Amino acid sequence: MNVFAALDLRGGAVVQLVGGDPAAERVRLPDAAAVARRWRDAGFRSLHVVDLDAALGTGANEEAVEAIARERLGLLQVGGGIRDRDAITRVLALGVDRAIVGTRAVEDGVWLEDVATACPGRLVVAADVRDGVVVTRGWTESAALPATAFIAGIGGLPLAAVLVTDVTREGREEGIDGALFDRVIAASPYPVIAAGGIAGRDDLMMLRDMGAAGAVLGMALYTGRIDPAEALEMENE
Repeated sequence: MNVFAALDLRGGAVVQLVGGDPAAERVRLPDAAAVARRWRDAGFRSLHVVDLDAALGTGANEEAVEAIARERLGLLQVGGGIRDRDAITRVLALGVDRAIVGTRAVEDGVWLEDVATACPGRLVVAADVRDGVVVTRGWTESAALPATAFIAGIGGLPLAAVLVTDVTREGREEGIDGALFDRVIAASPYPVIAAGGIAGRDDLMMLRDMGAAGAVLGMALYTGRIDPAEALEMENE
């Protein structure tokens, strides 16, 4: 199981929000490249970067993404507001390994098939979930579609993975909703990367035992609740 360190970008800085609420910013670190180096030095070889401004349509953090990519930590996946083929091309050209597509992938299956075929193995589809239902546009709108039905319905495409984020627990360090991830992992024809609520080693062990391909560490990593060395042991067990 790959363990990803999360870097959420807002106004050029790395932030952590409680429940994805822009008004509930708990962590702010101004130098994104320095944060990437910090996690590299701690042993992380997988980074998960989200441009929150692009996701919400309030700006973009392309310079910060490029600075992170120059650090060349290993596996780098980037998402947030990637809703057309040009945006995918631009982010991959920065040296990013995988582009994460969410809103348009949920809303436009024809487009998803087209870009997945054009970029085999380079796309991750984000299924952001609240109360079992997919939400889009920076978690502000409901797609009125159960996560399991959406994930099962996109089978057959050359995707790298599906990223499932439990937005009700994101940033709260409350522990994962094991039942949610058990359902989506069972329903998914793709490797599942889990995010949202991961608060300690027990959560990581549970996800690994369910068959998750990856886990994204955010708030608990930045507050020190999760020890990086302990978390990274999951990659080798």
